[in-house]
Amino acid sequence: MSKCFVAIAGNIGVGKSSLTTLLAQRLSWQPLYEAVAENPYLADFYEDMRRWSFHSQVFFLTRRVRHHQKIVCSPYPVVQDRTVYEDAEIFARNLYEQGHMDARDYATYVALYEVFRQMLPPPHLLVYLKASVPVLLQRIALRGRDFERHISPGYLERLNILYENWIATFTLCPVLTIDTDLLDFVHFTADTEEVVARIQDRCAGFLTAGGGS
Repeated sequence: MSKCFVAIAGNIGVGKSSLTTLLAQRLSWQPLYEAVAENPYLADFYEDMRRWSFHSQVFFLTRRVRHHQKIVCSPYPVVQDRTVYEDAEIFARNLYEQGHMDARDYATYVALYEVFRQMLPPPHLLVYLKASVPVLLQRIALRGRDFERHISPGYLERLNILYENWIATFTLCPVLTIDTDLLDFVHFTADTEEVVARIQDRCAGFLTAGGGS
């Protein structure tokens, strides 16, 4: 089996984990999921962002780097739920800009991220899932995570803006953008088939040629 590394990026509730599971089931790829439930700071973070933002972000960054290293060493196709890039470019940046992380902590975090980023080979394909804020709120409510109950529309909108700005300048690997307002791959078979086909088409060269990193 040839190697291909596909990373799924996107805002909270957009469907990253669902797409990761779907690709793992349909294509027999190895999934690596975001370590949300494992983060011991997350509930505290949502209650007091300024106090716990640095701790929470460092936890996510270190776990994501470990996942990334595991993927690079795997000889099989792997799909990753959220990327190491989003931790810094979206979430840490937003916390700093909103005053929830002070300048000293943010500078330390960014310096750590830059060291990791330069060391890690990029994915073969980044799949960027996007959705409007009302759709994100609906999906977050449906999955019913207690620590997400207080996420505001304004917070999701700021993240959406950061995502759009980031993806417009992302050049480390090819990007496939999927608007999940228009393509609901979770509930509609035709949308599922289209999304899977798009991803397979973009990865065809790596899968046939055994493309490594």
